[in-house]
Amino acid sequence: MKKTPTRQPSSTRTLETDGDAAGAERLAAPLTYNVRDLRKRVGNQAHHETTFVLPDLGVVATRVPPDSPITLTVELEAISGGVSVTGSLSARYVGECRRCLDPVSGDLELGVHETFEISPTEGETYPIEGDQISFEALVREAIVLALPLAPLCREECPGPEPEVFPIVVEGDAGAVPADPRWAALDGLRSALESGTDSR
Repeated sequence: MKKTPTRQPSSTRTLETDGDAAGAERLAAPLTYNVRDLRKRVGNQAHHETTFVLPDLGVVATRVPPDSPITLTVELEAISGGVSVTGSLSARYVGECRRCLDPVSGDLELGVHETFEISPTEGETYPIEGDQISFEALVREAIVLALPLAPLCREECPGPEPEVFPIVVEGDAGAVPADPRWAALDGLRSALESGTDSR
């Protein structure tokens, strides 16, 4: 008699963050999934949903706060030599507008279509180690690639308000102080100019 694939029980794991290091450590637990029973027969399926946090997740101008929940919802299916994972990933990011430097935020809603294998192909599939798969690398790569590199608070943002932060000409006696948020860049420019003059 031909055996038909079975569907494994759904699993949902949702953990709340305490906003501290201990809370973040506990929230790392849902990033792994045991596929031993799933892989007993090709075609077996399972549903998995988990919420967690991840530190150090960002690019130059935007980032996912370390205490901000990330949700992964996937369908897993046993295939020859591995497991296919299809679903969605959601997270919220924050950053600074590239023109006016005001705070910006937004939501990421990403599709997930990946494969985990016993013998993974570097850069193409993810590893199955023992009977476990880890979603961390998948999540990090998907979010980092999706984060905006130069966000805007709004499309028509004109930049700093000239009445509040006017353009200052060096040496102008009546000059108004420049935007204090650019102080670090001004200091770097001065240091570079000093180094050039000394040579």
